[in-house]
Amino acid sequence: MTVVTAMGQMFYSLSIAMGILITFGSYMKRDVSIEASTGNVEVFDTAIAIMAGLMIIPAVFAFTGGDPDTLQAGPALMFITIPKVFASMGFGSIAGVLFFLLVLFAAVTSSIALTESAVSTFEDELGWSRKKATVMIGGIMLVLGTLSCLGYGPLANVTIIGMQFLDFFDFLTNSVMMPIAAIATCLLVSRVIGIKRIEEEVLHGEGKFHRKQVFNIMVQYLCPVFAVIILISSVANAFGWISM
Repeated sequence: MTVVTAMGQMFYSLSIAMGILITFGSYMKRDVSIEASTGNVEVFDTAIAIMAGLMIIPAVFAFTGGDPDTLQAGPALMFITIPKVFASMGFGSIAGVLFFLLVLFAAVTSSIALTESAVSTFEDELGWSRKKATVMIGGIMLVLGTLSCLGYGPLANVTIIGMQFLDFFDFLTNSVMMPIAAIATCLLVSRVIGIKRIEEEVLHGEGKFHRKQVFNIMVQYLCPVFAVIILISSVANAFGWISM
């Protein structure tokens, strides 16, 4: 059952990327090259993400042997499986160092972008100065980051609902906060802003709203329902009420 669940999670992530690719592609002219279109760089990036995901899926199962405990490792799975992949390659040590160096750069740049959003929110909503907001966010990041690092070391015996700190933060953000944000976004678009205004925005400078009916059904019905299902099932699984 665990193997099936892991496969489902991987293909769920790939389906999101596929959806993004199809959505962007529906607004591109037939004679426009993806690589040459500066306004659709996201399409090319998403295609790369899909190909990377298709390579990761067999690697995970090949180098874990489908072991349930390993597949449930969560964020730590990258540090369990990927080193084994590089160890079996020629010049694997060099490739491994470069890979994790790039992961570090990706983490740092993403952290800067996310920090800017939080800082600007504190500035706008609370009227704080940029310096005060930056120091506050930096302190919070330092505390949470330290707990995540120590969770696999000196604080390994300290758990929250059976999870170490990094796993708990991953569960909280990915399995709880993201579905809630998705539900709120769907309600904002369909109930507050209104489908009509979204249609007007899409048609601004365009001649046609491609897949309008699909968009309406997804935003108003399918997405909220499935987001609620994901939220409930994730929380129930975390507390041991169900097993996935």
